[in-house]
Parts: sequence; C-alpha cells; structure tokens
Amino acid sequence: MTDEIRKTYLQAAEKAVHLLATEQVARRWETESVLPGMSVGGLAGHLARSVLQVEWFLDGQVAGAEPVSPVQYYARLADTSLPDSALNVGVRARSEETAAAGPAVVAEQARAAWVRLTQRLGRESADRRVAVLHRPGEEMLLDGYLQTRCVELAVHLDDLALSVDAPCRVPDAALAVAVDVLVAAARDRHGDQAVLHALARRERDVDQALRVL
Repeated sequence: MTDEIRKTYLQAAEKAVHLLATEQVARRWETESVLPGMSVGGLAGHLARSVLQVEWFLDGQVAGAEPVSPVQYYARLADTSLPDSALNVGVRARSEETAAAGPAVVAEQARAAWVRLTQRLGRESADRRVAVLHRPGEEMLLDGYLQTRCVELAVHLDDLALSVDAPCRVPDAALAVAVDVLVAAARDRHGDQAVLHALARRERDVDQALRVL
C-alpha cells in the first residue's frame, strides 16, 4: 500500500504542477473559476496546497494522537455545500493567501515541492504520521493523508482545467482512490441504505447521500 499510494499521489501531483504552470492559468488568474465565489487564482492556490501542504505537514510536530483515517477526515465535514459555511470560508481564505504570490510563484513553489517529495516520500516509513496543521492536535498516517490529497487533486484538477479550458486528464489510479475514499465517507456519514438509494433509486435519495464535498 505504501509504495502504491505514494506513487499514485506523485503522479497526480505532477499533473497539478504542469497545469499550474500553463499560460491559460496565468492569463485567467483574476477571473472567476467554475466554483462560484472563487477566482481561478484562488482555485489554483487551493490545488497547489495539495502539494505544498504535504511538506508542511511532514515538518509539523506530532505527539502520538490516535490517527484520523481518510474516511473520517471527510465523513465528519459539515456544511460542505454551503458557500458561506465556516469550512468553505476558511478554504477560500487559505487558498487566496497562497494565490496572493501570483501565478509564476505559485507554480514554481508547487513544482519545487513536488521535486523534493519525489525523493522524500520514498524515505518515510510506513507508520509515519503527520500533523494536520489546520486542525490542531490531530494527526494522520502519511499514507492516509496522501489518500485525501488524491481526492483533492482529482476534484480540483478537473475544476481548474474546466475553468481555463485546458486539457488535463486525472490519472486513473488517483481517480480510483478518490472514489473509494468519498464513497466510504458517504457510507460512514449516511449509512448503506441511503447510499444504495443514491446509487440505484435516486427518487428516494432525500439526503443526497453521495454528496460528500
């Protein structure tokens, strides 16, 4: 699992690095993205953070707390569909903070971090933990955290590519990880009956059970 998820993550992160460096992204930096209320620059900053944060989290201090699983990481999120929820306001603020450096700097920061991670991840042990810096006191196993980054990369590579009319295919392995994690989170949050309705009986899907993000 360790080698496989790390390879999958690095492949998806490489796609993000290449997309962030395109002229299409730089040219439309100040325009609105396909996500209402978020500029292309903000969306690019959010995508870049799925590369940058891995280094930041690896450098954080861990204290031995019970690690949160990738399913738990998403299943307990609240108000994900409300643009003005505390969750989404915080995401936009962190993304815009990263984007403030401008397209060239953000692209180079992501590229440099990816290069370092291609070496560093191979040296980290299978039981390596990371600190979840935006949730003080929480920790995750590195491989579990990389699964959440595959979710973010799969979702937002698609968002950014669509926002700037750029071709970008998310690697199949990263898509598979993203779907597995999000469906498991939906099952944890709503239960299997509700997920079954969402998959097979949409007229009974009163909770939009497959909507995790």
